Amino acid sequence: MRKLVYYVASTLDGFIAAPDGSYDFFPLEPDVTAHLGAAYPQTIPTFAHPQFGIEQPTGRFDAVVMGRTTYDPALAAGITSPYAHLRQYVVSRSLPPSTDPAVEIVAGDPVAFVRDLKGRAGGDIWLCGGGDLAGQLLPEIDELIVKLHPIVAGSGVPLVRRDFDPHRFTLAETTPFDSGLIILRYLTR
Repeated sequence: MRKLVYYVASTLDGFIAAPDGSYDFFPLEPDVTAHLGAAYPQTIPTFAHPQFGIEQPTGRFDAVVMGRTTYDPALAAGITSPYAHLRQYVVSRSLPPSTDPAVEIVAGDPVAFVRDLKGRAGGDIWLCGGGDLAGQLLPEIDELIVKLHPIVAGSGVPLVRRDFDPHRFTLAETTPFDSGLIILRYLTR
């Protein structure tokens, strides 16, 4: 069965974006950039592949699920298919059906949709964000990969937004970098 993997950048205090949804305060350090291009090339937007030297991204993911707020910056830049190398699903009750055949707008229950998607043949599914969608899908997350930046933001979009309901994960791997970032990989218990 396919896994839902929440792969995301976070501050030390648990924010994945600023209050306005921007995330440009996360630095792209050279030591981390090289690793991400090699280890997680499918999570890099298609338009940025030349900058990372990626010709054909391969790896574990063949689909990405994201919320509307995560998708909005691409739309604002005129990009309807930010991850054209993956099957893209945008969870939104307010967006009209996509005119781009590589993007499907999911207006229904995201939990039911992801359960169905996990039962289909294919590679793992990358949960790109954001915090609201991660909160809804938390019971379906099989793996959590956090790029933990040595930054305290104070406020913003939380890693997971939901009512108090603790979910425990088991640490499977840590990858530290000289720049201070640590990639933490957790599995569900």
